[in-house]
Amino acid sequence: MINPLSPPRLASASARNPWRVITIWAALLVASIAIIATMLAGVLTTEQGFTGTPESQQAAALIAARAHAPAAVVETIVVHAPAGVTDPRTKRAVVALAAGVEALGPTVVSSVVTPFAGGDRSLVSADGTDILVPVAMAGTLKQAQDSVDQVLAVVAAANTPTLTAHMTGQASIAHDINATSQTDLSTGESIGIPVALLILLLVFGALVSALLPLMLSIVAIVVSLALTAIVGEFYSLSFFVTNMITMMGLAVGIDYVLFIVSRFREERAAGLDKLAAIDRTGETASRAVFFSGVTVIVALLGMLIVPTSIFVSLGAGAILVVLSAIAAALTLVPAVLSLLGDRIERGSVGRLVPSGLRRMRTGGFWGRAVTGVMRRPIVSLLVTAGLLGFAAIPYLSISTGTAGVSTLPSSLPSRQAYDVLQSRFSVGRIAPADIPVTGPDEARQIATAITGDPRYGTPALVNGVLEIPINLDPNSLAAVDAIRHLRTVSTTPVGGSTSMSVDYFDIVDTYLPIVFAIVLALSFLVLLVAFRSIVVPFVAIAMNLLSVGAAYGVLVFVMQQGHLAGLFGFQQVPTIEAWLPLFLFSVLFGLSMDYHVFLLSRIRERWLATGDVEDSITFGITSSARLITGAALIMVAVFGGFAAGQLVMFQQMGFGLAVAVLLDATLVRTILVPATMKLLGRRNWYLPRGLHWLPTISIEGDLGGREPVATRP
Repeated sequence: MINPLSPPRLASASARNPWRVITIWAALLVASIAIIATMLAGVLTTEQGFTGTPESQQAAALIAARAHAPAAVVETIVVHAPAGVTDPRTKRAVVALAAGVEALGPTVVSSVVTPFAGGDRSLVSADGTDILVPVAMAGTLKQAQDSVDQVLAVVAAANTPTLTAHMTGQASIAHDINATSQTDLSTGESIGIPVALLILLLVFGALVSALLPLMLSIVAIVVSLALTAIVGEFYSLSFFVTNMITMMGLAVGIDYVLFIVSRFREERAAGLDKLAAIDRTGETASRAVFFSGVTVIVALLGMLIVPTSIFVSLGAGAILVVLSAIAAALTLVPAVLSLLGDRIERGSVGRLVPSGLRRMRTGGFWGRAVTGVMRRPIVSLLVTAGLLGFAAIPYLSISTGTAGVSTLPSSLPSRQAYDVLQSRFSVGRIAPADIPVTGPDEARQIATAITGDPRYGTPALVNGVLEIPINLDPNSLAAVDAIRHLRTVSTTPVGGSTSMSVDYFDIVDTYLPIVFAIVLALSFLVLLVAFRSIVVPFVAIAMNLLSVGAAYGVLVFVMQQGHLAGLFGFQQVPTIEAWLPLFLFSVLFGLSMDYHVFLLSRIRERWLATGDVEDSITFGITSSARLITGAALIMVAVFGGFAAGQLVMFQQMGFGLAVAVLLDATLVRTILVPATMKLLGRRNWYLPRGLHWLPTISIEGDLGGREPVATRP
């Protein structure tokens, strides 16, 4: 029975009904834009959440139950007045500022304190030029984050040539991070898209062919953002999901269209008419796109089991954009190719391409490189694997955590206010530990246990909650250690934002090996079924682990240890983001499998037709190396664009992804693959008799070739 939803059938049907398909996609695009405009902003949050009940969540529930309200979110306005606190003008300005904040009403602000009402000297610096105005926000942290814009507007309006005011705290820091992430997103797009277009021009040599992958990837991004907005109505999503969708959408969307359009042009050059060329492309490249997309999704599924909102958000966003890219590649691309036909060759820029690059496009360069590798396969294998293993060594000294406030750009108001608190007051007010104690006795016991420890400020018992200021950057490893110590001296759950970070780190450490095992197992099964070989998945997994390990090592070497960080314009920090190893593994493993499926499909296509091992390896690599290299360079450009941002987390993420893709497309695909496959020979396609019951799913389509009988190893 023919499946009408199979890639070849979809491609054929779309090519024969192009206007119907394009109309459907146009309507979907318009609806998506409307959904994004009306729904997306309201479902995204900067608040970190959990799907389970770790200790920080238990503490929050106890606090809410006892006080009939969540723990207060306190923001601190830092006012700098050179005239000093004793100047009447300073007093009038600070009182007016406090009144303006209070005027926002009880739905935004619960209370505002100044040093003038109660004469609290601790709110004034020693020289009297810096004044603190604590603001208790109304509602939960999420509500505070939603309404902090109004307070920030009042604070900004209070600035004059003789007085400056900035605010810091969990909500205002989250506000600045959100704004900076949007700037970083724009930076990534402004770098990635032009470079991607340039690479596509070099690969295709024609403007129309080069623009098509970009346009289709943008369609996939818009549709997936709309789907994300719908998902967000049922599950709280991190605002980082938009960065993830844009980055992955540009990367895989461009790649999928690149491979389909290239195969179409190849079939047209071979003499097939337009529709026959699209059908042939559907039987080959479209199948490969579908299965490569499945391998990416399988690798990303691991993130969905980690019970934190950030991983679920990143995983869901990436999966949605890959699904959208696959759908567009299998339907919209054939429809557009049907309408354009040979007009896809318009806008030729072939004469502008340097002669050296033109020779690489013809495949001669890659043919010589592959031949050289297969002439000395053992040496090539050992040297390349050794280099990747050596590059992975720094990973052994990785220290995970999260970037603190002190790593934010110094131009941000929340960072400036934080620096004043740190140098002239205490940062303990930003994110205190909240312990819902059973009574005064337990409060005294905890206070006594931490007396004299400079990490903690003076505890205060408020409505049954012991608030302990942490005199450290809330996201620093020292603050994490301080919370862990509190948990040893308290019999009651410890809450607060740093406590949430502790739970987050513990969850990531717990789930890292679980996700590794699931991704490896599922990837093995997909490749086993796709290529009907027990050897292919083992070799692919080993190679991908090598490239991922090398990427980890280079990431630690540059970002944590600081080697060459200045050269790349990165900020050195003592830790790698705790979520990054698990995230990088899932994404990189998926993208590596993505390339592997494309490459092996061409090699196996030739193998089925000829049964010649060396010829099939040479043909597969030379016919796809230009595309894989171009696709990899596009990904490097996209990921590198995000690494050019200001936030440390994006610098680490973009750099790690770019390094891994570059290593994978060069050392792995052009050296390790031919060397290993040459050594294995016909055993590459070995399938034990006990597994012959597996379904036959041909990625290469019906090529009319005969599959040789593989010999046992």
